[in-house]
Amino acid sequence: MSQIVILTGAGISAESGLNTFRGGGGLWENHRVEDVATPEAFARNPALVQRFYNERRAGAAKAQPNAAHIALTDLGHAFGDDLLLVTQNVDSLHEAGGSRAVVHMHGQLDQALCASCGHRWPSPTELEVGHACPSCGAPSARPDIVWFGEIPYHMDRILEALSQAEVFAAIGTSGQVYPAAGFGEFAQQAGAECHELTLEPSGNPIFDRVIAGPATHTVPLWVAEIKERFATKGRAGPGSDAPFPS
Repeated sequence: MSQIVILTGAGISAESGLNTFRGGGGLWENHRVEDVATPEAFARNPALVQRFYNERRAGAAKAQPNAAHIALTDLGHAFGDDLLLVTQNVDSLHEAGGSRAVVHMHGQLDQALCASCGHRWPSPTELEVGHACPSCGAPSARPDIVWFGEIPYHMDRILEALSQAEVFAAIGTSGQVYPAAGFGEFAQQAGAECHELTLEPSGNPIFDRVIAGPATHTVPLWVAEIKERFATKGRAGPGSDAPFPS
């Protein structure tokens, strides 16, 4: 049973210099989502898609984990299997910060996927059009990224954890992309206390607590509170009579 389920989004990586989500006008790093983040885009213009993710992969490789990533690693060490860390981000900053067993629901930039046989392997820095799969030999390697129209990874595991969680925290995510946007409501209905840590509060009424500010500031403070509260109550969780500070 996961006492705590955490969902992280682009806001936690932004302070490490990564622009990992769509901006205004439906653009994603100056590209239309339809041109770089759908199976149809890859079929139509694989060279553009490969170049787009090669550039993102190179940028992510230079980024360093920040204080928010480090704090969540500390929380993971304290709770072990009682914590599930789910990320919408395709970078590996959580792992670089020391977190283990991170659930990447949208895939990873540093992994390649064979569109023919489904084999996965560590991606080279530059993945070329027609790159051969090391397993089946098909020239159909693509980034191991969940594109729009595809089903996110590990959904059964995530939903099971949410159904048992005592605390659900959404950190640095806009709450606009499904199915992740529905995790808070799912967790609340299952009895979890829901927290939102974000630069711009979503206004979603399912959150019992909203902490506004940059992740490098809010996450370490929140982690310290969580550790203290669970330790004080013998890890009894938020069903106890000790409220979180407002």
